[in-house]
Amino acid sequence: MSENKDQKFVYDFTEGNRDLKDLLGGKGANLAEMTNLGLPVPPGFTITTEACKVYLESGTAPAALREEVSAHLAALEAKMGKKLGQSDDPLLVSVRSGAKFSMPGMMDTVLNIGLSDESVTGLASQAGNERFAWDSYRRLIQMFGKTVLDVDGELFEEALDEAKAAKKVTVDTDLDAADLKKLVTRFKKIVAKQAGREFPQDAREQLDLAVEAVFNSWNTDRAKLYRRQERIPSDLGTAVNICSMVFGNLGPDSGTGVAFTRDPASGHAGVYGDYLQNAQGEDVVAGIRNTVPLADLEVIDKASYDQLMTIMTTLETHYKDLCDIEFTIERGQLWMLQTRVGKRTAGAAFRIATQLVDQGLIDEAEALQRVSGHQLAQLMFPRFDEGAKTTLLGRGIAASPGAAVGKAVFDSYTAVKWSRSGEKVILIRRETNPDDLDGMIASEGILTSRGGKTSHAAVVARGMGKTCVCGAEELDVDTKRRRMTVGETVIEEGDVVSIDGSTGKVYLGEVPVVPSPVVEYFEGRMHAGADDADELVAAVHRIMAYADRVRRLRVRANADNAEDALRARRFGAQGIGLCRTEHMFLGERRELVERLILADTDEEREAALSALLPLQKKDFVELFEAMDGLPVTVRLLDPPLHEFLPDITELSVRVALAESRKDHNENDLRLLQAVHKLHEQNPMLGLRGVRLGLVIPGLFKMQVRAIAEAAAERKNAKGDPRPEIMVPLVGTVQELEIVRDEADQVIAEVEAATGTDLKLTIGTMIELPRAALTAAQIAEAAQFFSFGTNDLTQTVWGFSRDDVEASFFTAYLEKGIFGVSPFETIDRDGVGSLVRHAVKQGRATRPDLKLGVCGEHGGDPESVHFFHEVGLDYVSCSPFRIPVARLEAGRAAAEAKGSDSR
Repeated sequence: MSENKDQKFVYDFTEGNRDLKDLLGGKGANLAEMTNLGLPVPPGFTITTEACKVYLESGTAPAALREEVSAHLAALEAKMGKKLGQSDDPLLVSVRSGAKFSMPGMMDTVLNIGLSDESVTGLASQAGNERFAWDSYRRLIQMFGKTVLDVDGELFEEALDEAKAAKKVTVDTDLDAADLKKLVTRFKKIVAKQAGREFPQDAREQLDLAVEAVFNSWNTDRAKLYRRQERIPSDLGTAVNICSMVFGNLGPDSGTGVAFTRDPASGHAGVYGDYLQNAQGEDVVAGIRNTVPLADLEVIDKASYDQLMTIMTTLETHYKDLCDIEFTIERGQLWMLQTRVGKRTAGAAFRIATQLVDQGLIDEAEALQRVSGHQLAQLMFPRFDEGAKTTLLGRGIAASPGAAVGKAVFDSYTAVKWSRSGEKVILIRRETNPDDLDGMIASEGILTSRGGKTSHAAVVARGMGKTCVCGAEELDVDTKRRRMTVGETVIEEGDVVSIDGSTGKVYLGEVPVVPSPVVEYFEGRMHAGADDADELVAAVHRIMAYADRVRRLRVRANADNAEDALRARRFGAQGIGLCRTEHMFLGERRELVERLILADTDEEREAALSALLPLQKKDFVELFEAMDGLPVTVRLLDPPLHEFLPDITELSVRVALAESRKDHNENDLRLLQAVHKLHEQNPMLGLRGVRLGLVIPGLFKMQVRAIAEAAAERKNAKGDPRPEIMVPLVGTVQELEIVRDEADQVIAEVEAATGTDLKLTIGTMIELPRAALTAAQIAEAAQFFSFGTNDLTQTVWGFSRDDVEASFFTAYLEKGIFGVSPFETIDRDGVGSLVRHAVKQGRATRPDLKLGVCGEHGGDPESVHFFHEVGLDYVSCSPFRIPVARLEAGRAAAEAKGSDSR
């Protein structure tokens, strides 16, 4: 972006507010908000995301930025009564990232900027604590070296481990000032050797380089991966927060912690968080030292604890949501370093939303916006069978719920490699760091022996909906030897383990799973509101009930038989949007299809169709009974005929072997000839769909007759069948007109023979670009459209889903060409444009045209919002996704209503 001369790139904390997240990032906006609330926030200022965008596009910071930083730095120095880098009493600052959307641990932070060989002694003198000063200096060199100068962080960790080993201690707090002085010397030598330059002694140079490093961290591989995973736009940039340092590592009366106003794992009210005495913030998040529960702070420092509880209540009431808080206590003085709306598990999201409604903080419409279809889907996954026989290995902190089973792996590379080979894995680490993100994404769950609910592993896992157990101290994780030891039990890489993120339990081997209570609720086996009902189910019930009241989109199911239809109905389906009749031609009926394909005469073809007719009719009778009173959209035969014949290779071998034995099989020979005749280079763009109905006389007429006779039989039995006949793969109105004329004739014959008025409607799937572009013409012959977005996506993009997902989609996602697979979430710009056009043109021709979608996009949360926007009447998806679609349809309606009111 171009630089505006009058543009302001730096804001003091006193100048911003929480509504400026686009400009100040989430962290900066919330620091400003807390400052405005009068909470104890260390003074500081924020460099805007606009400055970052200029830097990333041009490679240099805006010309005005240095002057603005200097002015704000001078004001900060005047406020604090000390200067950055002065030798006797230095001002130290932190330089921290802060994007609009929370990206925990994905971008860079540098603490203790301003320390040097000279100023470290002044800090020691002013603090009256030499150890603290040298500990702060070694932290600066370590963080600066890794973050700014790109030195391998393992080199610093190894040096620190060796220093502790030489002193025969296990934690860094047992190193004294002399030990830390030696460590600083060693750290500086590591920097000089690895970075090819000395550690900078000039404080302003440290500050400027740290700011650039934070800008650059927006485009690190881990940040890009996280943004793709969380669907965060890549062009937002990050703000940079420069804050005067407060110190939690001044001794036992100091410390640092992270707190939640409610439990982010369950949603329950209470005191949740972690605290670590004599430490700086990264010690808690990194999980390198095990923390104590936040409740222990009441004993350690009651005054600070009471003040923190008051502030937490203030923030939750102000933000009207669960808040995640970082704080530091410096010699008994509490300082607030950050707040944000906290990430939470799926179960916590539903519980908290309803709790806040009951407290009068939000209304039902806002509660609906606080949850998502992705979270509801997580709640529908199975859980471990509590009655199963298990071998307990240990127990840690329940950081992110779920039941995860997989082979133990001890590094991210292996997790990704094995996952791509189809293996389910559990990533086991002492603690995770941002470089483990790709392995965390690839794994079924994450297990660490260190850290708590606020560690990197816990926070990231909750955000992704991954099962996670942290701080399982009984487990001795040896990543170098690729094993984990518990007592005398050794778990080698590849051994199966099971982790329960709801209880924190870790098991050896595979633990069987049972359906989730949420699924049992949707299937009618658990009733919300009963005395023994789980409060989670009650919360889901309340939010789903509101979503159903406000949604405009109806939700149907993709189902091909009565069993699936009944399940879909229990899940809340309001009809069937796609019944694929090709599934009715498989199994024992394949022989009849072969007879149809091999027919040489009209008589043979009619005989095959006559044999298929009662079987098709029986299927439809069962289906119409299961969905009585609800619409059932039946798609006429769609796939290429070769799919109903034997594999060409197997059949060729069979015929060749028979010929070698001079044991000829006439039927096999005819089948082979038919297979060769029907063979197509690209069958999905060949003889299929409506083309089959036009080329094979009587095929579609037989199917329409089966549908009509089944509907008549059901109606004469006092039922209420509502079938809709859908013609697939139409590309021109003339195709549909021919099929419809034949269908209308058959329906009239059945009505006359049975004395019924069936009122069957006939429509088509819009799954070809030409059909979408000529929708105005096609609507003249169609009473409804159903968008087949799977095929429409294939034909718009020009690739086959079955082939490309395994070949180049991974590379396209990694390179940022796709933010998400277009088969997962609808491509609004391409496929979506065709849908919009077809909706507009179709309704211009036929205002009462019914419009739906039956591709799997119908159950994708983001796609449901798109279908609401363009004015479809319903979405259709697999039975399991129906609750998700219902919820998102409600959210789309509530969101649109909220936008209109604004």
